Amino acid sequence: MVLPLAGIRILSLEQFGAGPFGTSHLADLGAEIIKIEDPSFGGDVGRYVPPYAEGEDSLFFETFNRGKKSISLDLNSAEGREIFNKLVTVSDAVFSNMRGDVPVKIGITYDDLKALNPAIVCCSLSGFGMTGPRRAEPGYDYVIQGLTGWMDITGEPDGPPTKSGLSIVDFSTGYVAALALMAGLHAAKRDGIGMDCDVSLYDTAIGMLTYPGVWHLNAGFEPRRTHHSAHPSVVPFQAFQASDGWFVIAAAKEKFWQRITEVIERPDLAENTKFRRLGDRQKNSGELLAILDGIFATRPVAHWVAALTAAAVPTGEVNTVAQALQDPQIEARGMILEAEHPVYGTVKTIASPVKVGNETVPAKRAPQRGEHTDEIVLELAGLDAETLQKAQAAGAFGRIPAV
Repeated sequence: MVLPLAGIRILSLEQFGAGPFGTSHLADLGAEIIKIEDPSFGGDVGRYVPPYAEGEDSLFFETFNRGKKSISLDLNSAEGREIFNKLVTVSDAVFSNMRGDVPVKIGITYDDLKALNPAIVCCSLSGFGMTGPRRAEPGYDYVIQGLTGWMDITGEPDGPPTKSGLSIVDFSTGYVAALALMAGLHAAKRDGIGMDCDVSLYDTAIGMLTYPGVWHLNAGFEPRRTHHSAHPSVVPFQAFQASDGWFVIAAAKEKFWQRITEVIERPDLAENTKFRRLGDRQKNSGELLAILDGIFATRPVAHWVAALTAAAVPTGEVNTVAQALQDPQIEARGMILEAEHPVYGTVKTIASPVKVGNETVPAKRAPQRGEHTDEIVLELAGLDAETLQKAQAAGAFGRIPAV
């Protein structure tokens, strides 16, 4: 099977979560991702994230780096920089996952590299972007969720500001970076001229404020936390507590509300002028939700989910992670991959959500640090064995662990 991005080579100066998450999806689609790991810091910091870490291998690292290649390379050394420059000439893109001011400082922008390769696409993923007063500040998902209003509107009204249970800003920005890279590569293929792409956690989080942000800008709307993660305007569209747990209803259309009233055997609610239409239910949500809470509390989750699903109402249990990963849909969609690993034996990872064709893409493990250094330097950078040894003696690759 020839994957869609086969033939595309991306040099990636990445670490931790956001950047590696974005390029992992490009690797899944066939792109050759060459991780350039700084030997001064032991490579990608994600290699050492506990609790499941063995030496320079962690399950955190495996999550974001399957199918990639790794070269240990010190760009601060003359020999390391020379090798990097040679790799730029035979690559399609240079991706970086650093502070916004760093790409200029270390010379990996399009202006720095276009003389080597006029079609090179340079993409920066940072906390705050390459411009603006905060460009030199480090940015992390948690900080960005606080700065951009996400935490203020998440959680129960009488509770503290709450972050998402996952690093959603990191992962969303990874997707945005992958999109930016694909757009840049398309333009470079069309015109023969590369470019800079600049994406940030901050911009992504602000962009994802979407309609509450637009409501505020145009009508002064002030988003507030809602009980049971309720939608600010659609009712019922939230979590409900059954007699033994929680489930979610998402009645985004009038037909769903009609079906709910049939399931709970309360057709009178459908005819009640207080609840007949979306606007009516939103205006009188307090009264309606008190009624629904009382009804749903009388029976277990399984009863309500089965009945609502049979009536084609969007619904589902509030699962634990363990329960979610046992759903038959997981196996049917091929969402768990297995690969052989020198440290963990068989390692399982979560597959890409992008399905291409009808064939299963073979699972690949993440690389060990510097695993492909000799291959990349000899085959791609074009160094001979003697020059490789000299560069190694000069410290261009640092100490590479045995594979």
